[in-house]
Amino acid sequence: MLKIALAQMEVRADHPDINVAKMLKFIDDAKGKEADIIIFPFYAISGTLKNMAFDRSAFFEDLQTYNNDILKASDGITILFSNDVNGNVNFAASNGKFLKNERDVFYIEVRGKSYKFFCDYDDPNCRDELEFVDHDFDFIVVAAATEFVVGQKKSRDEIIKDVAKNNGCPMIYVNCVGAQNTGKTVYTFDGTSSVYNAKGEIVVRAKSFEESLTIFDLDKVNEMPPVKEVEEPEIAEIYRALHHGVKNFLKQIGMKKIVIGISGGIDSAVDAALYTDVLGPENVLLVNMPSVFNSSTTKGLSEQLAKNLGCYYMIVPIQESVDFTVSQLESIPMKRLSDGVSLKSESHIARKMSESVPSLSYEQAIDLQVSSFVKENIQARDRSSRILAALAASFGGGFTCNANKAETTIGYATMYGDSAGVLSALADLWKYQVYDLARYFNNEVYEREVIPQGIIDIVPSAELSNAQNVDEGKGDPLKYPYHDYLLKAFVEGIDDDKFRSDITPEEILTWYSEGILEEKIGCEKGLVKKYFKNAEEFIADLERWWNLFTGIAIAKRIQAPPLIAVTSQAFGSFFLAESQNGNYYTRAYKTLKEKLL
Repeated sequence: MLKIALAQMEVRADHPDINVAKMLKFIDDAKGKEADIIIFPFYAISGTLKNMAFDRSAFFEDLQTYNNDILKASDGITILFSNDVNGNVNFAASNGKFLKNERDVFYIEVRGKSYKFFCDYDDPNCRDELEFVDHDFDFIVVAAATEFVVGQKKSRDEIIKDVAKNNGCPMIYVNCVGAQNTGKTVYTFDGTSSVYNAKGEIVVRAKSFEESLTIFDLDKVNEMPPVKEVEEPEIAEIYRALHHGVKNFLKQIGMKKIVIGISGGIDSAVDAALYTDVLGPENVLLVNMPSVFNSSTTKGLSEQLAKNLGCYYMIVPIQESVDFTVSQLESIPMKRLSDGVSLKSESHIARKMSESVPSLSYEQAIDLQVSSFVKENIQARDRSSRILAALAASFGGGFTCNANKAETTIGYATMYGDSAGVLSALADLWKYQVYDLARYFNNEVYEREVIPQGIIDIVPSAELSNAQNVDEGKGDPLKYPYHDYLLKAFVEGIDDDKFRSDITPEEILTWYSEGILEEKIGCEKGLVKKYFKNAEEFIADLERWWNLFTGIAIAKRIQAPPLIAVTSQAFGSFFLAESQNGNYYTRAYKTLKEKLL
């Protein structure tokens, strides 16, 4: 009999003191349950996404001291763990000594029986790593720190199942929980530590996003029945990841209260439901900030949302302050002060300035005219930079950015306005996923209608002008049933039988010309003809969003708050690094465009 304990623990990056204290508790619990081996996730001591700004040598020396703490705790138990010291991350401690690591192969003896196992401290894509295996292991361990990606669990299971079957021995997968970040991107870790028998069947599965200590008898693994898992919708996984991410991120930065600007629209409503679920209604302040363009419909829906959730609620009108700002800008003239500034200095620079700057008197000043577009931006900035920032400080917390991924992709937000905030929880969700999440909150989380059906049904609109009057069915320029999928192709690519690739206007225009665009990007059939009368309209729309996506939207994304990743192509992630290099269209695109027009 070999009893193995899987320590699915929350790992805090850059906090070895917290991590090791937790590991020692897990070890004591495992000893109390007579476990022979306890296995910890990858980099359980140091964390995975470490802050590179630390004094590296001092931090590494500090990490090394914690190895000794684990070594002291190994009396009567074998401990598998990893730490970021000296490039050697794999350790096995047993009875006060470190076991010899032979290319990640270890040997232990328990009650007179010898065991040989391989330990891969990496993510679960270990198929290539294990090709050399000589099929004489008693078990194989994958100790991971694998961030949550929607849909990844299924593909991960398939990989590990294949390795188990090919090597004819049980596979043990241990993952951490919690949240770690790169500054711009917050990754959640879902755990779901698992044991697979020699046939590749899952016989033990820990709950996702929860700390746990799971103990099993290795000698009985191949006799255990497969776990029966309940199929659930994708949005259920996303909900748990967002809840886990918000909870852990706010805990790590010491923030206990949140202010949310609610408009009567879907994004702010879902954020309100999410943060209330995490923090409790007593720690959430919802604020409606109407201008003359906000309808009684959305104002009423905002109040109903706050009432349903039981949060604190305020109405802070902005029209007076917006009008005052516009009046100031239009009534105070712009002046060039060359006539009003002394340039008596005889320096070379002063002489050049006096020669090159035309002389203007104060009477020649120019009056500014604030356009309707700028007035829209003033409204957004007044809400965030003035009201929400001040309320958050007064309430004792931060305020949220409510952007979704479609808006983030094309920069449909005002810089220092609605693109501001302490965290952007929904910025890796497309608009259709936000709607799915709203329904999930009502049906599964709260089990009642907290997000009013009117918010789900109303046309999405920023309500910044008469052109966005929701009572007249007017809303955002994005036609989400189509643009969600177009922009998703730009950012996340498409899954095809032959390839996975990020998509450029060249592919989009080619598929449009062949009549297969909707099939390729996955949107509903008939939308292209519904929204665009001809190729000219289609191309104008395509280039509008591509120019924004690869243009000013990059600057907005760089300055945007951190977001919670639920895909591998989250903005700011390892796989979506961006530079501000301007728009580009391939030669083939230009040729096809000319042909179609």
